[in-house]
Amino acid sequence: MPEMVRTRLWGALLLTLSLIPALACYLVFTLWLPGDIDRYRDYTRAEPCAAGTSPREHEDCLREVAFTVDGTRIKGGRSAVYEATLSGAPFWNGVLEFGDSGPLLSELERGDRVTGTVWRGDIMALSRDGVRQKSSDEPRDEPQMAAALGTCAGLLSALALAVGAARLTRPRPPHPFPWRGWGKPLLIVLSVGCPVLGLVAVWWGIPWWLLPTVLVPLMGYTAWELHRYPGRRPGPAADSGGATGSGSAT
Repeated sequence: MPEMVRTRLWGALLLTLSLIPALACYLVFTLWLPGDIDRYRDYTRAEPCAAGTSPREHEDCLREVAFTVDGTRIKGGRSAVYEATLSGAPFWNGVLEFGDSGPLLSELERGDRVTGTVWRGDIMALSRDGVRQKSSDEPRDEPQMAAALGTCAGLLSALALAVGAARLTRPRPPHPFPWRGWGKPLLIVLSVGCPVLGLVAVWWGIPWWLLPTVLVPLMGYTAWELHRYPGRRPGPAADSGGATGSGSAT
């Protein structure tokens, strides 16, 4: 296959693949992020269920339900598991997951009676003798990670679009956006930087909307600097135009 044809095929493939992270970015900012924010807001506003509350109204108020512990499973490490198997309630019996072993889960034994806080059909927390532990189902005010991942997906789509369009319109080397000297460094920065910044934003309580506000200009500046100072320019046979960045392009 002629080199120019193969380069254009890679460009067309990258343009097509750029639609996947673009769709992911759209879904994050239109469904996932607003849904998490609304769910957390509704949970914080929920009141304890009053006497005589109808079954339908039970969904949006906080119920205290007694459970019996049938067993626990605690396993640390990379494949961590923190679970309690519950029974004794007429509407829900099964396995409840936690984020860690304390302060309550590690103290539970088979046959113990615990109180579950139920909201919208899920157990938000377990308590016993004044000790309370949140479950993994409880809404948390942590939209920063979703914002970071959504922004990362959008930037990844833009990166694939730029490299793909360059290969499709300029199949002859040197390419304006070489993979090794431009695309690959940006991909590494995106893959590492977005999750790290998301975690930092969660730990420090930084507003989620600051992440796209900062990440987009920062990545744009990085891309511009890499484009201005690409180092050794690729020779005629260097950057073949493939997504693997074959050759000695920089």
